[in-house]
Amino acid sequence: MKTKAAVMWQSTGNFEITELELDPPKAGEVLVRYDHAGLCHSDEHLRHGDLVIEPPMVGGHEGAGVVEEVGPGVTHVKPGDHFISSWMPQCGRCRFCLMGKSNLCDNGAFLMQGTMLDGTQRLHGRGKGMGGVDVLGTFSQWNVIPDSSLVVVEPDVPLDVLAIAACGVPTGWGSAVYAADTRPGDTTVVYGVGGIGINAVQGAAHAGAEMVVAVDPAPFKREMALKLGATHAFADAAEAHEFVWSETRGQGADSCIVTVGLVEPQVVSDAFALVRKAGTVVVTALANPETKLEIPSLELTLYEKRLVGSLFGSGAPHVDIKKIVQLYQKGQLKLDELITSRYPLEGVNQGYDDLLADKNIRGVLDIEH
Repeated sequence: MKTKAAVMWQSTGNFEITELELDPPKAGEVLVRYDHAGLCHSDEHLRHGDLVIEPPMVGGHEGAGVVEEVGPGVTHVKPGDHFISSWMPQCGRCRFCLMGKSNLCDNGAFLMQGTMLDGTQRLHGRGKGMGGVDVLGTFSQWNVIPDSSLVVVEPDVPLDVLAIAACGVPTGWGSAVYAADTRPGDTTVVYGVGGIGINAVQGAAHAGAEMVVAVDPAPFKREMALKLGATHAFADAAEAHEFVWSETRGQGADSCIVTVGLVEPQVVSDAFALVRKAGTVVVTALANPETKLEIPSLELTLYEKRLVGSLFGSGAPHVDIKKIVQLYQKGQLKLDELITSRYPLEGVNQGYDDLLADKNIRGVLDIEH
């Protein structure tokens, strides 16, 4: 069959809408129709080379839609099921899955490899085979993905909203709840209030933080943070530092969460300087592979400060995506308010341009068939 998709044909540059040939699903695979896709910042990094891929590659790793066909051996999903994509096709057998850390599953080796889990490809165009980001390629009308990449949801779940629950929302929420281990009464500082940071704000507030301080240069994003759980918002790290230092009588924040668009050493240094003794700095945002961080080693030792990385908010995709859906349905997590703009598949590059221009908290593709 044929499908229209947004393809990265070079290692950097814009996505190009291209008609591709799509093979049927093999064993353990599923043919899906994507109705909506979230414009997560991770795919924006492809356009600038901050995430290294071997092109060509179909973009997108946040998606929602309907199962159309299942391959041999697939028993836990069926045609007609509604789903949200999971960016990690967890194996359930490796050391990390068995540790309860399926976000670090060894199948992560396939996420940017451009193949299915068996090393072959289902998408073809211009004489080349290709895969999709995170073995998903959600910027496509249809695709074939592993059956372990689906989280089945009830038919009444609004897929146009919950497509963003595939990655950005649980990543931010988990960064506060799991990685930072936010507790009632805490002071939590979030650097960068985009699609991930705004959900770190929501997660910290949900966990009971007394002060949730948002730091972002964009007035629009600071205003949104104050509406969704932040108690205070500042344009830069220096203002936030002065405020938190004063309010905590020189103790500092219990945790600082770095969710900026692209990590630079200074923002991590700022967060490390602000966190209290035995406090935690969580770095969730991605960085260019060449970026090196600098922190004062003596302070790390004498004050027992912790600097930790967090992938998917240190959660388990199949568990936490369903948890996010439940929180949304109960009104305990705001998602509709996060979607600033919607675009057709052909508008994918405009959506990312708007993200970089601070016009969007989250953008969503509404994919026609």
